[in-house]
Amino acid sequence: MSDLEFVDGFIAKAPSEKAPDYVKAKVSLKRDELIRWLQQRQDEWINLEIKVGRTGKWYASVDNWKPKGGSDGWKPQGRSDGNPFRQ
Repeated sequence: MSDLEFVDGFIAKAPSEKAPDYVKAKVSLKRDELIRWLQQRQDEWINLEIKVGRTGKWYASVDNWKPKGGSDGWKPQGRSDGNPFRQ
């Protein structure tokens, strides 16, 4: 397994047992820690993977996968500017 890179201030959890089926995960953000971590990054996009450890605890790690050649050409779908979240 490759070295895992965790995101300071980003916590992934399993959904509540009472949550509807369409809720797949809970995420908590600790704003100050997350902002400090993000300010140290130069990447335009940071991809995360939500995982379940051997103990059953959920966590998030940075997906640092890059195709051979350095750029995967991936862009989010839905907007011509590549940002699916901007209103």
